[in-house]
Amino acid sequence: MQRRSFLTASALATAGLATGCSNNEKDKTVNINKNKKVHLKLATSWPAHFPIMGTGVESFVNDVKVASGGSIDIALYPKNTLIPALQVFDACSAGHIDIFHSGPYYWKGKNSALSLFSGAPFGFTAEEINTWMLYGGGYDLWRELYSRYDLHPFMGGNTNVQMGGWFRKEINSVEDLKGLKMRVPGLGGDVFAKLGVNPILLPAGEIYSSLERSTIDATEWVGPALDLKMGFYKVAKHYYSGWHEPGSILELTFNKTKFDGLSAEHKSILEMASSKMNNTMAYEFSNENAKALLKLKDLGIKAKNFPEDVILAAKHGLKEVVAEHSKENQDFKRVWDSASTHLEKAKELSKIGLGNYLQIRD
Repeated sequence: MQRRSFLTASALATAGLATGCSNNEKDKTVNINKNKKVHLKLATSWPAHFPIMGTGVESFVNDVKVASGGSIDIALYPKNTLIPALQVFDACSAGHIDIFHSGPYYWKGKNSALSLFSGAPFGFTAEEINTWMLYGGGYDLWRELYSRYDLHPFMGGNTNVQMGGWFRKEINSVEDLKGLKMRVPGLGGDVFAKLGVNPILLPAGEIYSSLERSTIDATEWVGPALDLKMGFYKVAKHYYSGWHEPGSILELTFNKTKFDGLSAEHKSILEMASSKMNNTMAYEFSNENAKALLKLKDLGIKAKNFPEDVILAAKHGLKEVVAEHSKENQDFKRVWDSASTHLEKAKELSKIGLGNYLQIRD
């Protein structure tokens, strides 16, 4: 009985500490479960249960529900179930939905600077772009530009180094690229255009059929895991390593008016859940890509490097693309200057540290 009494008293004391020891303190305490229940609509650019990207968003929704004690209810709409895949930006800006998950490079047509928040050819790795966002001013610039559309973005995953793509014919020189129709978005598409490629923007669900029917001659997508899932190896046998998206950010973006109207507690929960998704999605990509690359080898697919003249031409093409966009768009120049300044510092560490280590590891 004495032990039971002690435990009961201890439990009551702990509850008192959790809610406030005095009546005045208790009155000031905010209980997250007493927050008004919030209902949010989240639309994505990915099919339902799509590996890593789609399932990552599903985990985010569940994490928010658990952490908020059910006071945040997010209705999840995969691509085309409520909003077409590449219209989520506009729908969220207009307030038709509250959140979307997609990639910033899709919105280059609105403002060329927006594509830089996904990354750039020959640019940041995943670790480097996260560092720029958090400590180099990237987030401030991103949110400033998105606020013009009444949007408030968070990093929502990173694909790590993406592959260069699947081609129906082998690429032996720059000449082999000329005239090819290739699904490739963002600045990578602009650079490929400098090499004679006709870049085409297609959502995920249309890529395989377009490649199979020769509507396009080549496509990049993400990396071995999702490329294997899409089945590109069945219709295009030539697989190349990449340089166009070395650390590509995905975004979890809110309608800014809606987000600003949430309680501080709810904002914190959403931010922490998005940070978890940003990290775990990057790690899952690394894990699944390693396994998928082995499976592709078993299927007779060997990843190759682009010829040296393609790499040199692409680097030259990037300089031209950056100069053109910077001249036409002051926003682009500001973001590029910030990113490239940070990248130059990051390069030194990457070369001395990771670069040298990778050379001696094997």
